[in-house]
Amino acid sequence: MACKFSVFLALFWLVGLMVGDSLAQLNPSFYAKTCPNLPQIVNGVVAQALGTDARAGAKLIRLHFHDCFVDGCDASILLENAPGIESELDAPGNQGIQGLNIVDDIKSAVEKACPRTVSCADILAIASKESIVLAGGPSWIVPLGRRDSRTANREGATNNLASPFEDLDTLKAKFGVFGLDSTDLVALSGAHTFGRSRCAFFSQRFANFNGTNRPDPTLDPAYREQLRRICSSGSETRANFDPTTPDKFDKNYYTNLQGLRGLLQSDQELFSTRGADTVAIVNRFAKSQGQFFKSFGVSMIKMGNITPLTGNKGEIRLSCRRVNPSRPRGDEGHDVM
Repeated sequence: MACKFSVFLALFWLVGLMVGDSLAQLNPSFYAKTCPNLPQIVNGVVAQALGTDARAGAKLIRLHFHDCFVDGCDASILLENAPGIESELDAPGNQGIQGLNIVDDIKSAVEKACPRTVSCADILAIASKESIVLAGGPSWIVPLGRRDSRTANREGATNNLASPFEDLDTLKAKFGVFGLDSTDLVALSGAHTFGRSRCAFFSQRFANFNGTNRPDPTLDPAYREQLRRICSSGSETRANFDPTTPDKFDKNYYTNLQGLRGLLQSDQELFSTRGADTVAIVNRFAKSQGQFFKSFGVSMIKMGNITPLTGNKGEIRLSCRRVNPSRPRGDEGHDVM
């Protein structure tokens, strides 16, 4: 165990050199004294959610991804519409996003043990890791100390989030804005090794793809017909990202891409774009689950440290869905602002 921890610690500091100041402001031991059982609390709630919803983990990691790619990892995605708040949940890329009820349950359990201490942004980061671990995936050290935003950015969510209909150049550009490279793009896309997607996000591949009057040539014909049957009941029907091990976190996402069984266009672009540097990365991860797991942990740390709010910026929300009410003058209670 000590050796394994040393490897994770070395990985943490290596990533620190890569992402710079934002990571320097975060600390994996941030809650060591104020909420020492935080990982266990989050793990317990996520495990309970998985007992009744196999998609719980995928829902939580999607929330974390879609949060970080707007104004950084500040839990702005969780804010609902309110005066002065235009919720990111109403952005096109977040339509149908789920899992807020699980975040509520985690926050409730954490508040019971450690009142007014742990941010919703950190809850998303920890819950993502615990979700991956519970699905058989890797663990990594999660830097902590993020604070929650008091604003949302619906326009940013509309423009910044990757779309399932985009080509590789567009995906690279959207990741590159946040300092994430091709390896990060391929590794983080591997989160699609579990979870589901609505037919509305991939049925355009079945016929007249990009106005060609033909199906998407990078979609295996037998798999296409399988998906067509699944989607015959409507665009809101969901299909597994991975038809082989749909609820397990493994390298099958990449072997599926090699077999032209990537569910979304944006998935298959990683392997089927001629001459792209991502092809070799897909092949490497398809060959070695260990390589995928190692790279995934590194990329999750990098993504989790996109412009976090720290120090006196932001607040520690009491409810993840709304900002804290303004504190009355003279209130000397616990600092959540």
